[in-house]
Amino acid sequence: MLCVGACAQTAGPVVAAKAAMTAGFADVQRGDVAAAQREFARAVRLAPQVEATHAALGAVLLSQNENETAVRELTRAHMLAPGDVANNLNLARGEVALGQYAAALVLFHEVMQGAQAPVLSDDEAVAYATALAGTGDASEAEAALREALVRDAQSTTLNDALGTLLAQSGALAEAVPYFEHAVAANSLNESAQAHLGTALLAMGRAAEAVSPLRTAVAARPQDFEAQLQLGRALSEVHRDSEALEALHRAAALRTQSTPAQALYALALALQASGDAAGALPVFNEALRDRASFGAGLGQGLTNAGLARVQVGDATGALALYAQALAAGPDSATLREDYGAAYLQSAKIEDALQQFEAGLALEPGDAHLHYDLGLAYKLKDDLARAVPEFKRAAELDPTLPDPPYTLGVIYMQQGDATAAAAQLKLATELQPGNGDAWALLGSELKDAGDAAGATAALKRAIALQPEQPSLHIQLAALEVQAGEKDAAAADRKIAADLSRAAIRAQRASFALKSGRALLAEGKLEDAAVQFNTAVQAEPAMAEAHVGLAEVYARQGKAADAALERKRAAELQEVGSRK
Repeated sequence: MLCVGACAQTAGPVVAAKAAMTAGFADVQRGDVAAAQREFARAVRLAPQVEATHAALGAVLLSQNENETAVRELTRAHMLAPGDVANNLNLARGEVALGQYAAALVLFHEVMQGAQAPVLSDDEAVAYATALAGTGDASEAEAALREALVRDAQSTTLNDALGTLLAQSGALAEAVPYFEHAVAANSLNESAQAHLGTALLAMGRAAEAVSPLRTAVAARPQDFEAQLQLGRALSEVHRDSEALEALHRAAALRTQSTPAQALYALALALQASGDAAGALPVFNEALRDRASFGAGLGQGLTNAGLARVQVGDATGALALYAQALAAGPDSATLREDYGAAYLQSAKIEDALQQFEAGLALEPGDAHLHYDLGLAYKLKDDLARAVPEFKRAAELDPTLPDPPYTLGVIYMQQGDATAAAAQLKLATELQPGNGDAWALLGSELKDAGDAAGATAALKRAIALQPEQPSLHIQLAALEVQAGEKDAAAADRKIAADLSRAAIRAQRASFALKSGRALLAEGKLEDAAVQFNTAVQAEPAMAEAHVGLAEVYARQGKAADAALERKRAAELQEVGSRK
């Protein structure tokens, strides 16, 4: 029968829709997904009543992780053709991506219980297992993945998914081999590399975690979690400069939607790597969601308080410690940190109370005994301080602080022999302590051990080469030993260092004065001070920067440009040192 009227009007769009579909599939074959998406969207507009157009557009959107839009199109296709197995599997995957696990399971079960149940692809098997786990059936999810692996044991996707499921259940040792299989099958799979590194880190194998996490970061430099875990691993193995580089990148990548616990982990890693100042704002952000900390809130507040102590903000730390104590549980660590904040605030009696409360909880804590002794020392109560230092040394003979402090006390009391014995122990426990070597040299000299004093002072000079007093003491010993040339050389070094220190002090004072005068608009006076700084320390780039600012305000463009050039050259030289 001849088609006229409405039928003829419909034929044109349908033909055009078919052409768009054909073009879209060709684009998919070429790998041009963006072009395919445009063609399929055109087909949907031309033939919205045709299931295939919605199914094709939904599938492309799903491949681009545009999950909400994909599910909308796939749902429309499902309404038009409920029996389309391929579309139903895509829709199920989309529902999983949106966290709609129950709805996804209904679709999976319909497909799998049908007359012609298909073999699930790797992505579909993973989505099915995710839906099972998301609805509380982790054991069935694990079984589904193991069954899929029987068909494809080398699948990166399946091995990574099973490893992830096991890791989420706490079975890290069992998960790691699956991650390793995934990486072996495809070393470029950044997801598997990240999961492997994170699992190894959680197992305390930080050194092994670094390599896979580096691979993950190289592939996904904008991934907050990968940067965080790499930074944590590097921090654990004490590669602090590298750790801070990764952690600072992670900090820059954090957003308002970053989970509180991830922020807290970032803050802890920054703190552990020596950047307490950088950790503070991250602690603050994490603690906005205090409910997410649960029973760990007290510990979170304690660590945030410690960061404040580390940057000198004792007042802010005391407030956080009070909140931590209220949140509980009480602990010796909390009391120790609380006491340290009081010491920083010069509230010695309050510090004593906290240290004593900590020792009531853990009488054998060497650090608390040392801290208690330090508080008594600050009160000039040496009768109580010395026994606490001795007790700390007995409880933990590896601590360098108790013998060092005892050495200082005995030195102040005029007991050179006892002081030297303690300071020698301190240098054995902490060979890099230049102050301990310097004091040991002084006490050995007073005790009549010239050879020992000379050796100690030379070690101190190697660690603190800019201290003129050390060269003066060494020169005195060299004179006694008849080494006149060596003594003269050390006296000259001491004199040069003293003059350099005076020049540096003069330059610093002039620079500060110049900045203050510049801020007040007193340009001529500021120029005098900046020039004084330059004369004292010609390599001080900051003084040239100040002069450039003065000259610029005075309209001396050429002089300002010259000073900026000098400052840039000095800064470049400084950066190479």
